[in-house]
Amino acid sequence: MAAFITSADAIFVLTIDTLFNAPITLENWSADRAWEAAAIEQVQTRMSIDGKLNAGWVPNPVDMTLNIQPNSLSIPVFEALQTAQATARTPYQLGAEITLPGLKRKYTLTTGYLVTGSVMPAAGRLLEERSFTLRWERVIGLGI
Repeated sequence: MAAFITSADAIFVLTIDTLFNAPITLENWSADRAWEAAAIEQVQTRMSIDGKLNAGWVPNPVDMTLNIQPNSLSIPVFEALQTAQATARTPYQLGAEITLPGLKRKYTLTTGYLVTGSVMPAAGRLLEERSFTLRWERVIGLGI
């Protein structure tokens, strides 16, 4: 049976243990690009003077941009996180799990932090989506 590539049934659950008592299911995403995880450099190489290519694995974080509609019930979660970090002057650690039923895949995102976030929506004919960048130590994909 073929896998379906819809993202309409995707489930993104965020945890902020030090701020909220329960996991939060994020909702009301941007239709054009709900979220995107950047490609990461996994190997560094250098060429020796005698033409030999040398390589080594290097750890790198995964940056993920979330784009959420301005009227989403998920916006107050990010505003509370931004306020808490500014008030405490400390980052709050995040965790997340993304389930993609059509692909029968689940992704676990560990040791994350909110590194950038819009403070309000841009205004045009309509209020624009708000973007938040999370940085994860690790993203692990598994079948479900």
